[in-house]
Amino acid sequence: MTEWLKSAVFYEIYPQSFKDSNGDGIGDIQGIIEKLDYIKNLGCNAIWMNPCYDSPFMDAGYDVRDYKKVAARYGTNEDMKQLFEEVHVRKMHILLDLVPGHTSEEHQWFAESGKVEMNEYSDRYIWTDNWFKRAEGLAYIAGERERNGAYIINFFKCQPALNYGFLHPQEEWQKPIDHPACLATRKAMIDIMCYWLEMGCDGFRVDMADSLVKNDDEIKSGTCKVWSDMIHAIQEKYPEAAFVSEWNNPQSAIGMAGFQMDFFLDWVGNGYNLLMRDYDDTGRDDSFFKKDSTRSIQDFLREYIPKYEAVKGKGLYCLITGNHDMIRAAYHLDENELKLAFAFLLTMPGAPFIYYGDEIGMRYLNLPCKEGGYTRTGSRTPMQWDSSKNHGFSEADEVLLYLPTDDGENAPTVEAQQKRDDSLYHTVRRILDIRSKQDAFTRHDNLEIVFAEEDRRSFVYRRDDLVMLCNPSDHAETLEIDVSESDVIFMLGSLKKSGNNCTIEAQSFAIYRTA
Repeated sequence: MTEWLKSAVFYEIYPQSFKDSNGDGIGDIQGIIEKLDYIKNLGCNAIWMNPCYDSPFMDAGYDVRDYKKVAARYGTNEDMKQLFEEVHVRKMHILLDLVPGHTSEEHQWFAESGKVEMNEYSDRYIWTDNWFKRAEGLAYIAGERERNGAYIINFFKCQPALNYGFLHPQEEWQKPIDHPACLATRKAMIDIMCYWLEMGCDGFRVDMADSLVKNDDEIKSGTCKVWSDMIHAIQEKYPEAAFVSEWNNPQSAIGMAGFQMDFFLDWVGNGYNLLMRDYDDTGRDDSFFKKDSTRSIQDFLREYIPKYEAVKGKGLYCLITGNHDMIRAAYHLDENELKLAFAFLLTMPGAPFIYYGDEIGMRYLNLPCKEGGYTRTGSRTPMQWDSSKNHGFSEADEVLLYLPTDDGENAPTVEAQQKRDDSLYHTVRRILDIRSKQDAFTRHDNLEIVFAEEDRRSFVYRRDDLVMLCNPSDHAETLEIDVSESDVIFMLGSLKKSGNNCTIEAQSFAIYRTA
C-alpha cells in the first residue's frame, strides 16, 4: 500500500462551492489555494477534489469534455499546477476525481465516434450495429447521430459509455475486453492519468469504478482485470500514486482490481446508512447516532466487519462524513450527535474523508436541481466561512452565486465555530490532532471489537493500546470495563468508574490508553 496513505486524512472539496477568488459567484482553484492552510490546520493532510475538467456541466463536471483541460470557470492548467505545488509545500497530498466510465456527449472522441465513416474513435464508445437494435439490460440512445446504431450510456443521457468491452460478448457489436478497441480505451485513460500525475497530482478518486466492463459477472472480474492492468501500468511509473474507488465492494476493488482504498457508501439500506441516515417513509431517523434511536452498533458491524476482514492488511476500507452525493449528516443529527458520529468515524480503520463544511455542521438545503444534482443539490451549497457577504464565499452579487448560501437562523460558519471551544469544529480538530500523534491510528489491521450487543447501545472497540468507548444514547450504560480517568486522552461527556465497572454517561465518547 502507498506509504503516505497510512496516516492520510482527506478533505473533500466541491470546487464550485468552496471559495470564489474572482467574484464571479463560482468557486475556483485560486480560492482553494487561499484556504489550504485552513484545511491543514483542521488536521487534514490530503484532499480529494471533485471534477475540475472542461465540461458542459450537465452533471456538475462528471460529464467530461476534455480530460486534459481545466474548466475555465475554475481557472487554467497553470492554476492547477500551482495548486499541486502549494499542496506539496504544506506536505499534503491531493487526488483528482477521475471519470473513466463515460465522457460528455460533447467530447471530441464522441463526435468522431458518431460519424458514418470508420475512424480510430469509432469503437471508443459502445454502439449497437443498427439504430433500432436494443442493448439488452443497458440504457441506450438512438436517433441523435448520423451513425447507424444506438449508443450505450453510463448514467445520464449526456454520458455515453466508453468501451472497455464485454466480459461475455453475445453479439458481434459487443467487443471482448482484450479487443484492440478496448485496449485503446485503456491506453487513452492511462495517458490521461499520467498527464495529471506528471503535473503533480498524487492519484485519483475513481467515479463509478465498477462500471467499465459490460455484461460483467457478480464480482466484476472483467472490470477488475481492466483496473488491475491500468493501475499496474501507472504504478510502474508512479509508485506512490494512490487510487480510491467508488465501489463499496472492497473484496473486488482492493482484493482483485488493485485499488488501495474503497469507500463504504450510502447505498440504500446498508450498514453505513444505519449510522447517520436511516430515514423511514415518514422521514423519521432511527440511525445509530440519534440519541433516541433503538439501534445497536451490530446493525452496522454485520455488513462492515466481513468487508473489513476480507481486505485487512491489503488496503483501506474508508468511512466518510458524507459527500456530494448524499444528504448532509446535519440534516437530522444535532451538534452533540454529530460530535459522537465524527469521533467514531475518525478513529476507525481506513483513511477518513471529511466532506467540506461537515466539520462545522453545514445544513442540507431544500433546493431545485442544479447541474444534475437533483436531491443532492442541497448538499452542494457554498462553504460558510464567516458572517460577511455570502458567508465569505464570494464577493459576487447574490444572484450570481453558483448556489444560494444558507440564510437560515444560526447558519454555522467557520468563524463562529472557531470562537466556541466546545464546537463541532474544535471537536474534529482535537480528534485529528490525537490521531496524528498515535501510532495505533497509522495501522489499519488492528480493529478489535470489545463490546457490542444487540440490546445495548454502547460500543467499545480497541486499536492496539487505545480503546474507544461510545454511548450515543440518551441514557447512561454500565459496562464491565476497567478504566482509570488518568488514562483518558479524549473525552466527550463523562465516565464514572466503580470497581471494575465503568458507567458511560449519555452521549459520551472517550479514548483511553491501556497499560
